[in-house]
Amino acid sequence: MLFKRRGRKREAIEDILLVDFRDKELLHRALTHRSYAHETCMPADYTNERLEFLGDAVLDVVVSDHLYRKHSELNEGDLTRIRSNLVNMNSLADTARELGIGEHVLLSREERADGGGEKASIIADTLEALIGAVYLDQGLNEAGRLCMRLFEQKLEEAVSGTLDYDYKSRLQEMVVKDRGVLPRYRLREEGPDHRKTFHATVFVADEKMGTGSGSSKKEAEQEAAREALDRMACI
Repeated sequence: MLFKRRGRKREAIEDILLVDFRDKELLHRALTHRSYAHETCMPADYTNERLEFLGDAVLDVVVSDHLYRKHSELNEGDLTRIRSNLVNMNSLADTARELGIGEHVLLSREERADGGGEKASIIADTLEALIGAVYLDQGLNEAGRLCMRLFEQKLEEAVSGTLDYDYKSRLQEMVVKDRGVLPRYRLREEGPDHRKTFHATVFVADEKMGTGSGSSKKEAEQEAAREALDRMACI
């Protein structure tokens, strides 16, 4: 079986997640990046990409269900905003780094040497794939418990307003480092004075990189920066 080659590392992942997989092949697949599958001549579909798709949906449902049931004081807009602050690539990558997921992802030698174990897109996708694998292996209840162990504190901090992902600062740091320029924001507003909505667009050089909306200029710009970071991680 393919998974036997990396049993020790998978056991470490099980300790990290506090999940004992029944089907170890699922766990191995969840850790398998396409570069590793290609390098080791695995079947073309033996990657974590389909599990990532499933895990994304599971996490979305679990977070939505938790917010809906526990916070009746929140309206639809608040629920959507809080969920988007947690269920996005940058937040997932932060959690994956805290767990040390990158050390255990199966990458090609070239991708590993290129820093793949630290790339936000790779480790965020792997975390979602692991959630998807837990769902298939043990069902929605266990997958939900895993999601809550990983994200409940951040969810409650987001609800109370104490969680502040500074996407603007992250974007500026990345853009200055990689391209030597500062991001620019263009703002417009609509609605009456007592209920304005702000819309922000962020540009890198002359390229439109992200858009966002919110009840304040800061919120709109943060949302635009978050979208830009997601896009840049996929370029």
